[in-house]
Amino acid sequence: MSGLKPVAALAGGRGSLRLRLLVGTLVWIVLAIAATGWGLGALFSRHVAQQFHVELRTHLDQLAANLVFDADGQAVLKAPLSDPRFARPYSGLYWQVDRIDGAVPEIGVLRARSLWDVALAVPADALADGEQHAHRVDGPDGAPLRMIEQVLRPAEQPQAALRLIVAADEGLIGEPVARFTRLLALGLGLLGAGLVAAALVQVRIGLRPLARLRGGLAEVHEGRRRAIEGAFPSEIQPLVDEFNAVLVRNAEIVERARTQAGNLAHALKTPLTVLANAAAQPEGGQPGEPAGGGEGGALARLVAEQVGLARTQIDYHLARARAAAAAGIPGQRTPLRPALDGLLRLMAKVHAGRGLEIGPAGGADALVFRGEAQDLQEMLGNLLDNACKWAAHRVRVEARAAAGGRLEVAIDDDGPGLPPAVREAVFGRGVRADENTPGSGLGLAIVRDLARLYGGDIALETSALGGLRAVLTLPAA
Repeated sequence: MSGLKPVAALAGGRGSLRLRLLVGTLVWIVLAIAATGWGLGALFSRHVAQQFHVELRTHLDQLAANLVFDADGQAVLKAPLSDPRFARPYSGLYWQVDRIDGAVPEIGVLRARSLWDVALAVPADALADGEQHAHRVDGPDGAPLRMIEQVLRPAEQPQAALRLIVAADEGLIGEPVARFTRLLALGLGLLGAGLVAAALVQVRIGLRPLARLRGGLAEVHEGRRRAIEGAFPSEIQPLVDEFNAVLVRNAEIVERARTQAGNLAHALKTPLTVLANAAAQPEGGQPGEPAGGGEGGALARLVAEQVGLARTQIDYHLARARAAAAAGIPGQRTPLRPALDGLLRLMAKVHAGRGLEIGPAGGADALVFRGEAQDLQEMLGNLLDNACKWAAHRVRVEARAAAGGRLEVAIDDDGPGLPPAVREAVFGRGVRADENTPGSGLGLAIVRDLARLYGGDIALETSALGGLRAVLTLPAA
């Protein structure tokens, strides 16, 4: 059923709706997490840098507050700065005081113990009193520092100009940022994993009605249901209702067409029967009496012959039209065993006088034909009747499941068989292998047409019993 293919695509593959939803969701999750990580990282780095400079300014203010001049006019600290890192060598936090009122600046007239015996080299620039500048310089151990400087002129010695410097290792910024980045990456990674899991669950739950719809279509296609059953979400329910309505309308149209074809066939058979009866009796005679000779007899034979041909053609096309309509209806299922057993019993009665060993039908128990019962009986009945007509003593029937969702029914007889050169010819309409054998010559033609309408076929082979083997291939339900 071609209607199943678009729904089957929902299960996976390049055209999968599930794949599209998941890819779209995952792309947005990745982009959102990446943007969130970048934004939070940038905000935190900016915050740490601001706090870093606030701390430097705090230390600079404390240095300025504790700076005094002694009796000799030398700048001294009246109290050490509060941060103990200033007392630890190469701790990463430093202060320094330069005297810049002379022609040659005096570098490091006062400096923190953390500088040990190294003075910071500060870029030369002009500062107004109280103005602060920021620079990047190399520290005593070669590590990059961020520093701020300020020029002060103490009130007790306004002619003295002092440059106050406070600097700190840039690692004091990078370390908390790196630690925060690791924690942020871990947190966002867990969040992303949770969002991906939620997306998978959401897509699975959201597409579950489509999986149910696909199962319903498969049940209709295989004949387990006549329509898609169950309640579906409001977005899908109209589609289900329309599909079920199409199935109902299709069945009604097919049934009406078959009824009209049957009515037409019966309407034609009645006048044909009248013509046949009239042709079978002489002028003025009684029904059943042989037709006379001469021109009247020739005309009667001609009418009888043409009426017979018309009947066979009506039967042939009626069977073909019925099969063509049934082959397009989803949900047709016919168990093979009951049909075969009924036909074998019928053949045993029809050919009871010949003492034939007919059957049994082996391997048919679990096989189901995907089609109408009347068509299956038409095909098997023609093949069995043909085998019984030609068999000498035995007719054997075997059925089995074949590859590609098909079933095979093989009917063997121990009759004279058919030469390979004429096997294809007997499928022509009106062709008989032996003109002396009763029949219309349409049996095998009908079988092949019906089988091919269902997507199957028939092949004639040499039987192991010595006669002919007919292998009928049909779709299995």
